[in-house]
Amino acid sequence: MAELFDHLALGFSVVLSIQNVLLCLVGTLVGTLIGVLPGIGPLATIAILMPLTYNSEPVGSLIMLAGIYYGAQYGGSTTAILVNMPGESSSVVTALDGHAMARQGKAGKALGIAAIGSFVAGTFATLVIAAVAIPLSKLALSFTAGNYFALMVLGLALAIVLNGGSVLKGFCMLIIGVVMALMGADPVTGEPRLTFGTDVLYDGFDVAIVAMGLFGIAEILRNLETPEAKPFVGGIIGGLLPDRKDLRESAGAIVRGSLLGSIVGIIPGNGATLSSFASYVMEKRIARNPEKFGKGAIQGVAGPESANNAAAQTTFVPLLTLGLPSTATMALIGGAMTLHGVVPGPQVIDLHPDLFWGVVTSMWIGNLMLVIINLPLIGIWVKFLKVPYHLLFPMIVLICCLGIYSVNMRPSDVVQVAIFGVVGYVLYKLRLEPAPLLLGLVLGGILEDSLQRGLILSRGHVWTFLSEPLTLTLLAIAAVIVVSALLPSISRNRQILAEEN
Repeated sequence: MAELFDHLALGFSVVLSIQNVLLCLVGTLVGTLIGVLPGIGPLATIAILMPLTYNSEPVGSLIMLAGIYYGAQYGGSTTAILVNMPGESSSVVTALDGHAMARQGKAGKALGIAAIGSFVAGTFATLVIAAVAIPLSKLALSFTAGNYFALMVLGLALAIVLNGGSVLKGFCMLIIGVVMALMGADPVTGEPRLTFGTDVLYDGFDVAIVAMGLFGIAEILRNLETPEAKPFVGGIIGGLLPDRKDLRESAGAIVRGSLLGSIVGIIPGNGATLSSFASYVMEKRIARNPEKFGKGAIQGVAGPESANNAAAQTTFVPLLTLGLPSTATMALIGGAMTLHGVVPGPQVIDLHPDLFWGVVTSMWIGNLMLVIINLPLIGIWVKFLKVPYHLLFPMIVLICCLGIYSVNMRPSDVVQVAIFGVVGYVLYKLRLEPAPLLLGLVLGGILEDSLQRGLILSRGHVWTFLSEPLTLTLLAIAAVIVVSALLPSISRNRQILAEEN
């Protein structure tokens, strides 16, 4: 316990510098804003802003990117409650009872309990990360190349299955991403692979360029074809502080949501969205008056909001301790770490303790900032909804182009972003999810490295490489998960969940 407090003290000493506090503030504010604006998610925003962090210190950059991610959960709940327009998929459930409370003149209470639940959950999730990080890192350091290969396969299987939608389509996109990761120079011999004789592909694909195109530019093209909504916000918001009765009714939901979200977030997949749905179902089943849900039950706001915020933070656990990004957003943040010379994985805590503990403690600081700042700014956030999107997108495109050009000063990078933007839009039209592609691109190199090391150590004998009990167990679990997801009943439920998101 004393060692844990020493680590947290190190983290606070890092994050409480003027620069890092400002970066944390910027991240949480930007995250809230993009959570408020429907159609602009944290993944697209991080993809757009990631090049702007290249000239910053790795600690500050990661603090800002993390703030964008969990700050978006706060912003998504604001518009879900006030105008029934969830800014984030994880806030879809919040809209059911949150907006019902708003129609009853209790919008302030709904916003207040969402903020309180999110802060409590964020605090709990921060402690969970601090507690499990070192044991998981020590366990990962004992992994062999075969264990690591199987772990990556299991993580990818979970990510595809838990994200919803077609497993077959997700698998195809994953394979495309892995193949893209193999393009370029062979890491051992330096021989060009799949470059088709072009020098442009010799260095492979830049994660930032691919992500900015597939998620940033493609998201803009998607939004431009959608008619601009004009939300109406009621004039009665009411007090922002819940009374004792509200706190008593929602206390259990906040505790359960925090615990559930912290656990679900560690599992690869869309943890924030999955945990909010699971929390809502759990609260409705154990409630004394389940018929109130959907009509303004405060537990229907407190539980899901606590769950999605806790999950958004514990999603960092597999990335920082195992080197396994569990979502496309985490894959992008992992790519940003790599570009800064920090390799995600079990050695991060030992080699970069200031970065790891600085990021962990910044999550608590960021959640405190979100509570203090966001509730007074509710009126300003809602006014952003009235800004026509056709006035926003030129500025977003300009930031994209300037950001990616500033990295290498190559016009070809801007052209590639445009190409991947069109590709991302076409994938959307074909109902193909690009998130598995990004996961495959980021993890493809790690998969290849683990496979090569394992085969070298086993002298090329595949069975020796795969015969370790833990490796076989992890691969078997991955196979069972994928096969079970293909069963008709489970596949139908996953499709319904994907459509609801």
